[in-house]
Amino acid sequence: MSTLNSPQKQAVEHLGSPLLVLAGAGSGKTRVITEKISWLIQNRAVSPADITAVTFTNKAAREMKERLQQRLGEAENLQGLTVSTFHSLGMKILRLHAKDLGLRSGFSIIDPRDVTTVLSETLRADPIHNKDLVNQVARRISGWKNLGLSVSEALQFAEDPIAQTAASAYKEYQRYLLACNSVDLDDLIFLPSQLFRDQPEICRSWQLRIRYLLVDEYQDTNAAQYQLVKQLAGDGKRLTVVGDDDQSIYAWRGAQPQNLAVLAEDFPNLTVTKLEQNYRSSARILKAANHVIANNPRHFDKSLWSDLGHGEVIRIIPADNEKLEAERAVSGIMRHQFKHRSSHGDFAILYRSNHQARELEIKLREMRIPYKISGGSSFFDRGEIRDVMAYLRLLTNPSDDTAFLRIINTPRRGIGASSLEKLAGLAGKRGQGMFHTLADPELHLILQSRQAKSLQAFGNEMGALSKRATDGDPIDCVNALLEAVEYQRWLHKSCETADADRRWENVRLLVDWLEAADRQATEDRTLPELVTELILNDALDQQKDEENVDQVNLMTLHAAKGLEFPHVFIVGVEENILPHKVSVEEGSDEEERRLFYVGITRAMRSLTLSYARRRKRFGDSVECEPSRFLQELPAEDVEWEDQLSLSPEQQQDTGRAHLASIRALRNRQ
Repeated sequence: MSTLNSPQKQAVEHLGSPLLVLAGAGSGKTRVITEKISWLIQNRAVSPADITAVTFTNKAAREMKERLQQRLGEAENLQGLTVSTFHSLGMKILRLHAKDLGLRSGFSIIDPRDVTTVLSETLRADPIHNKDLVNQVARRISGWKNLGLSVSEALQFAEDPIAQTAASAYKEYQRYLLACNSVDLDDLIFLPSQLFRDQPEICRSWQLRIRYLLVDEYQDTNAAQYQLVKQLAGDGKRLTVVGDDDQSIYAWRGAQPQNLAVLAEDFPNLTVTKLEQNYRSSARILKAANHVIANNPRHFDKSLWSDLGHGEVIRIIPADNEKLEAERAVSGIMRHQFKHRSSHGDFAILYRSNHQARELEIKLREMRIPYKISGGSSFFDRGEIRDVMAYLRLLTNPSDDTAFLRIINTPRRGIGASSLEKLAGLAGKRGQGMFHTLADPELHLILQSRQAKSLQAFGNEMGALSKRATDGDPIDCVNALLEAVEYQRWLHKSCETADADRRWENVRLLVDWLEAADRQATEDRTLPELVTELILNDALDQQKDEENVDQVNLMTLHAAKGLEFPHVFIVGVEENILPHKVSVEEGSDEEERRLFYVGITRAMRSLTLSYARRRKRFGDSVECEPSRFLQELPAEDVEWEDQLSLSPEQQQDTGRAHLASIRALRNRQ
């Protein structure tokens, strides 16, 4: 506590009324939350079981738990403390109240990548030729759930033809999920909120259970998440929320920064504390950030400041085209490394859209500079992993028709489209899932003998494994499943040997992950519980953790939120890129400005901005204009560099750095 500044200490020790902590970039907001939890436990004798801290990502939740363990030490009993994402908390609520929502125990989370498949079936639309329609409907339904709107409310407010189509599909989609004993990712917030609204006594039991509620990144909450927080908080006396409306950059997925302002309406006795001292960046970088964001209308005024020194001038570099822009960014990194012996990992190149990374990658490879791109395909997007996960989903939830359809012919069992249509018709007639229908005596009447026997054998095999999934060792069951379906053998029959070996290695990695999760669990876990947690974690992370190696960091501005780097380059600071053309047309340039602000405040010691005078779009070279945001920077703190303005000394440094890079490469060889 002695190392906290005055506003941080006030936030930690505040009790008795709801508290909003307006935490600017780099102001130590996560530390305030962890210190408050520690203070409640150590100084106010609050049981850890009475405290729940909620954030948005698994990574943030893990970091918070690690900090608490370091802060409190191994001797401190943290049994019962909840530090989780919104979705994990929602899953916990649904597990305990599945029956109240018409679900059965063992319900599963539908793979987010399979939502469009289900909607294609619901709309009876070809998923290829009607892709745009299916995606529009998926976005509408997700948007309604994020707003907390039920099917009946969506039907009531649907006005245009697409909305009416989506509202009808919403109704059928929810019926499908219920029939499959499944929920989607949005339901993990939407359904608990609906439950608390319709059954106040259950809501009250959770208010008593969560006596102290702390919420991080509050500016990123959507309407349903805000409603859930409000329901759990009750009178709000023990509610602490931390956020920064200047860093709200997720409107495209439903975030509503105005939720910070609405707090004062719902909780009139709200106390507001501002954290404005930045512990990350130089004063010059913060001055630039303050100047830019001041052009947005804001609910709360705040101005970041730092005592880390004035800092380097902010450089703005024009380039004739995107190739030269990439060249100047990479040569700037090389020049700095040559002079200061800095590490590759000290540098980040940020951009608005993923396609901008291509020229940067080409130039970094040419210069033999190691780099990593944050983001990319999820481990769980790989075909072999989706196959095995579909088996596990069906094993743990036999009503999951989407999983059934994925693996019924993986490996091949000779079940054609006609047989599946007849099976689906019988399942609909019986009002049950397709897997349950495999044991129906009528199956032999509607299918040819060979197909009926094949399906029945599959049903018997999976039925025996399903019992082991609930009663036996979960990892033994997974291994038995892979052996029973001869998945490794099938890989070698359908792929080249090297590819089959690689894919099988991925499958074994998945089993290792399940085994590790089983070992780390504080209580015994059944296979259904392990599988559900794995699906949820993937849905939230959507990528493997990057290796901690010395590489230049390439990432989008969205992906950079929450991170910091000594030296930051932001490329493509042009009209129609940053701000993005679509955002400007939709009148949301304020969010684009917040995104630029986030990029600026990632930099600790130096910041370089660049733009191209011409850029290829759809094969044609078009003229580009510098972003309006560049004109909002304080003129006295920026230095505009002409393309040919490198001094002879700077050119010589770049050449030396290039030679040093080649020499280092040869030495490694």
